[in-house]
Amino acid sequence: MAKFLLSLHVLASVLFIGPVAVAVSMFPRRAKAALAGGPDQASEAGVLRVLHRITQVYALLGVAVPVLGIGLAQVMDVLSQSWLIASMILTAVAALALLLFVLPGQQAAVDALALAPEDEQRTKAVNGLRMLPMTAGVFNLLWAVVVVLMIVRPGSSTGV
Repeated sequence: MAKFLLSLHVLASVLFIGPVAVAVSMFPRRAKAALAGGPDQASEAGVLRVLHRITQVYALLGVAVPVLGIGLAQVMDVLSQSWLIASMILTAVAALALLLFVLPGQQAAVDALALAPEDEQRTKAVNGLRMLPMTAGVFNLLWAVVVVLMIVRPGSSTGV
């Protein structure tokens, strides 16, 4: 059962968290280009909407990762180990960063596309984009640390 859950957990991580990480990373640069105007504004706006949708949908699907992880940890009887507790806390922080900063920032940028370039709200949205690259970086860094914790597993009985 543990091998089956581990396989599902790793597959869910790759298939659901990977697209979110990529979309979150690509969004700020594309948002800047789409909101700046210019000849490619329409195509950039389309890309921006797709990246935001990918972030939303795969974030929901990504809930499977910690759910499967907790099930796996129960089967492996490692729920009380510090590396796992730390990774669960970091996963929760990553989820909060996504919900509180990344998704609202993306939504504001997408909403600003409907406004005229000289509109004050659009200007505020463009100025608000300064935080998106940082929050994207923090989100991805948190996931990278969780992956390292999952691989290294301090105190692991495997001897690796």
